[in-house]
Amino acid sequence: MNVAAALRQAGHTGKIRLISEETVLPYHRPPLSKAYLKGEATRESLYLRAPAFYETNAIDVMLGERVARIDAEAKVATLADGRAIAWEVLILATGSIARRLDCPGADLSGVQTLRDLKDADALRAHIGAGRRLVIVGAGYVGLEVAASARALGCEVTILEREPRILARVACEELSGFFHRYHADHGVTFRTGASVAALHGENGAVSAVELADGETIPCDAVLVGIGGSPCDSLAIDAGLRCDNGVIVDLAGRTSIPDIYAIGDMTRRPMPHYGNRMFRLESVPNAVDQAKAVAADIMGLPLPAPDLPWFWSDQYDLKLQIAGVPFDADRQIVRHTPGKENSFAIFHLSGDQVVAVEAVNAAGEFVAGKKLIMTAQPVDIDRLADSSIPAKMLLASAQGSQ
Repeated sequence: MNVAAALRQAGHTGKIRLISEETVLPYHRPPLSKAYLKGEATRESLYLRAPAFYETNAIDVMLGERVARIDAEAKVATLADGRAIAWEVLILATGSIARRLDCPGADLSGVQTLRDLKDADALRAHIGAGRRLVIVGAGYVGLEVAASARALGCEVTILEREPRILARVACEELSGFFHRYHADHGVTFRTGASVAALHGENGAVSAVELADGETIPCDAVLVGIGGSPCDSLAIDAGLRCDNGVIVDLAGRTSIPDIYAIGDMTRRPMPHYGNRMFRLESVPNAVDQAKAVAADIMGLPLPAPDLPWFWSDQYDLKLQIAGVPFDADRQIVRHTPGKENSFAIFHLSGDQVVAVEAVNAAGEFVAGKKLIMTAQPVDIDRLADSSIPAKMLLASAQGSQ
């Protein structure tokens, strides 16, 4: 949808057709694990654009339709019912698909993933006061759902096969903080735990059996063990793929007139020597949508933004800028006089390559600018939490 809007804004007058397997208009997904799950947001409030936007901008929306095949040479997309849709330029934005458990009982009712609105509706039906939820996987989505479920009075147990939570996406300092914070809010953790089987009664899940023999009773299970790029259409069409569709900074694939954006892509990272990486974040998808629209319209590409992410849990706002490639040290800055407010700066030599900030927006903004400008920093000043974050940026700029 963002590409379509950007194209119209740039003056594109040709036909635009949006095909989606979902039966609802494009919507914001981050609230699914938070406000929507808690009943604080309606379906309509999630819409990226009001329904009238599509008619006003002559965007033909085809909902509940699945593209079964792409013929790149003939420039035809074939729908599941056999209808053929011709195209001149094709943009793929199929996202990622949730990984599922591979164990007995994985297909029982009440075993949920959380990728779309339908998933959120199904999960919401199982969450409430006195209900027991087991979450498999201690990533950001799992932790966000845990916070929402606790707010609704649900008993929550989180299972993580790694020795610590957030092991693949956060440093030890940050994962330790979130572990303690969730535990203080009544969440039970089992780390180093593997699921052996799910047991049910009358077709519905009722317990999780761990590899060590422990059995945890439950009313529902959320499987949050990451996602895989939804790139089967692209592979079948002959596009170059490797853990996602390979694209350049303009979103161009290996076949002319076919673009790809979002979670399904693997793209260059200009702030990190153009190494290839697959990013699963809303800001990345929006950034790519603008680049694709500009390229189609023959306009200069917008400057690529630094990858950034966020997560809301309880009264905590986590903001992450950058990716800690080649980091060789960490510096933690606690906000003077504020509880649960700090930032972790990841450095390679004297350059900041990533920052993780909890309830510390100023640190996040300063860290992001330091990364984007590749400014060397004074390590001693960075380690001094009494020096405001904005002064660190001014100091780095003055050292040039």
